[in-house]
Amino acid sequence: MTTVLIADDQPLQRLGFRMLLQGTPGMECVGEAAHGAEAVRMAAELRPDVALMDVRMPGMDGIEATRRIVAAGGRTRVLILTTFDLDEYAYAALRAGASGFLVKDARPEELVAGIRAVASGDAVVAPRLTRRLLDAHAHQVLSPDGQPGERRGEQPPDPRLRALSEREHEVLLAVAQGWTNTEIAEQLVLTESTVKKHVGRVLAKLGARDRVQAVIMAYDAGLVRPR
Repeated sequence: MTTVLIADDQPLQRLGFRMLLQGTPGMECVGEAAHGAEAVRMAAELRPDVALMDVRMPGMDGIEATRRIVAAGGRTRVLILTTFDLDEYAYAALRAGASGFLVKDARPEELVAGIRAVASGDAVVAPRLTRRLLDAHAHQVLSPDGQPGERRGEQPPDPRLRALSEREHEVLLAVAQGWTNTEIAEQLVLTESTVKKHVGRVLAKLGARDRVQAVIMAYDAGLVRPR
């Protein structure tokens, strides 16, 4: 059973999400929060698998609530809900530790699939949307032929990046460019199962929860250059 906490300041939105969860086998709504502080408290008490987190709430917003829930080190993973697919706060929420985000008008099946993906440890931000987030909010793009920091004459790269093999580095670059596993397999002439293994090793070496966090870490470590 996947347990879900709904955090949204709009009663009708909470009602809609609750009805969806109640009608979905294998899912249970264990609580509802109307603002960020309440979401943090309920996440600590109820320990849900997933917190559906609205960004814009009175008092403590969803970004700070996400940061606190993730920092607590519990089992709860956060799925951000936004009004627009490139909400100005979405990138900040991902940096705060969210495992991805969906727009509020996503189809019911998309929302259910997103919750299941997050609960199982995956990210739900589509690869191409990851790239759009970086382009829109960081105003940077990945440098496919650059080396982290060293070719830019800046600080040395993150030690975790140095732990990557040459192939794993290539895979990380491809992931950050928004390529799917299938596209990576085609470009690097690998099987898709091999790509999945490489991605798994990259996440493990970086200590990243999912692809989204790996891309953000690569950006912060200097695997980018100005557009």
